Amino acid sequence: MSPFRERRKMEKALSRFPWAPVCLLAIVLLLTAAVRIRLLDAPLERDEGEYAYAGQLILQGDPPYRDVYNMKMPGVYAAYALIEAAFGETPRAVHTGLLLVNALTLLLVFLLADRLAGQRAALSAAAAFAFLSLGRPVQGIFANAEHFVLPFAIGGLLLLLRSENRPGLWPVTAGGALLGIAFLMKQHGAAFVLFAGLYLLISGLRRRPWQWKALAARCALFSAGALLPFGLMCLMLWRAGVFERFWFWTFEYARQYASGLPLPDGWRNLKGEIAIMVRSAPLLWGLAGLGATALVWDRKARKQGAFVAGFTAFSFLALCPGLYFRPHYFVLLLPAVSLLAGIAAGSLADLFAACGARRLGRAVSFLAIAASILQGAYLQRNFLFFSDPIRASRATYGLNPFPESLEIARYINEHTTPQDRIAVIGSEPQIYFYARRRSATGYIYTYALMEDQPFAHTMQQEMIQEIEAARPKYLVFVNIPTSWLVGPKSITHIFQWSERYRDEFYKLAGIIDIVSGDQTLYRWDEEAIGYTPRSDFWVAVFVRRP
Repeated sequence: MSPFRERRKMEKALSRFPWAPVCLLAIVLLLTAAVRIRLLDAPLERDEGEYAYAGQLILQGDPPYRDVYNMKMPGVYAAYALIEAAFGETPRAVHTGLLLVNALTLLLVFLLADRLAGQRAALSAAAAFAFLSLGRPVQGIFANAEHFVLPFAIGGLLLLLRSENRPGLWPVTAGGALLGIAFLMKQHGAAFVLFAGLYLLISGLRRRPWQWKALAARCALFSAGALLPFGLMCLMLWRAGVFERFWFWTFEYARQYASGLPLPDGWRNLKGEIAIMVRSAPLLWGLAGLGATALVWDRKARKQGAFVAGFTAFSFLALCPGLYFRPHYFVLLLPAVSLLAGIAAGSLADLFAACGARRLGRAVSFLAIAASILQGAYLQRNFLFFSDPIRASRATYGLNPFPESLEIARYINEHTTPQDRIAVIGSEPQIYFYARRRSATGYIYTYALMEDQPFAHTMQQEMIQEIEAARPKYLVFVNIPTSWLVGPKSITHIFQWSERYRDEFYKLAGIIDIVSGDQTLYRWDEEAIGYTPRSDFWVAVFVRRP
């Protein structure tokens, strides 16, 4: 081929490259990153503190569940360890990792929507997800485990869809493996594994003529891929000597936790959280609702209606274990909501195009998604554009001692050696991470000790024994209701014990008095003696007597 023809061929190929969608997608990514970068230094909340502390211990060579007891799956601990190894052990490092994970998820949402509904719907879905996953209603700037579930879940689903029209079985196996990793990030990821398996089976049965051997092979390979990550993880934990503790916390105790809330309370939780989210971006949620109806009246959308409806239903199912419906759980629903919003935008364009007004349809489609996002951004403008990292934390979590944990940890770090142990009587694991000091007990949360469940008394006794055996140099007592969640049936033995234990072996070293969202008073050493907190929200730091 002559150089002239070769150049013309290359120019023709480049002319077909979708530069406009790529540029628009890049703009969405950059705008999202700009907001996140501004808030990278937001102090860690409790779950982030747990994951960061567990990741810190992994980097020191300790397996999960040896020194950290909780029902979370170990995948998110490993993810945090990788982030800390790459970027450092700071809130900025953790949130930089979240920025990258969120950007990857946004790209995967775009690819999923593009495959199902076309390029226009994909761009709209990506923009909707970028905005919704930033929002305060889902605690979007904080690196909760749900963010780490999504890239593996959506990536696995994309591979399954890709395998439908292509020969070979590796995409099915790889897709199953990715979905299996999504489960390792959080138990709620099992809903996506179940959806993928059912979709694979049903789509195979709908084909004529039936190809039983091929379908059986696909299902078997998918199941093997999905189970492989869990099997390898169990083997690693067994070899590390922590499998029994892992199994107790992530399955036996987790089963008690998931069955602890009555249905009326769960319904109340769901209604309250949905109302908050819809009020924060009503046009965008309305657009998603229109997308749900388009699965019926739009012929193009109806072709993928089974997948989209199933994906939405199982995404909602992922929120339901325990019926707690915590705000960050709804991150799992956002790809489905964004996909529906994208379908609505694409269906509007197609509706006008069918009437001969193609350009008007494109304009209406663009205006619909743009107006929806701009309205939501305006309603959340103070949080997204004007809050500093501390105010963003306060706006999301109120008077929880997340900003104060930095100063508490700084004081403890300066007055201890790496060999010293500390104990936090409360649920503030971020203090261990900031202070770079090991906990005297594996009970880095006290929620389980206050729940109406059969293990509560034994857990309190075990926490007490571990603290007394370790003789921590510093003891931190957290007098904040949300650090305990004491209920009417809670066993309160640990409060009486902690008071006696402090009086016998410790002296006051500091009082942190959270007077308001804008004022915290720190009293250290001699200044703390005799100080009476002005607020009901305070933290006391005690040092062991010589």
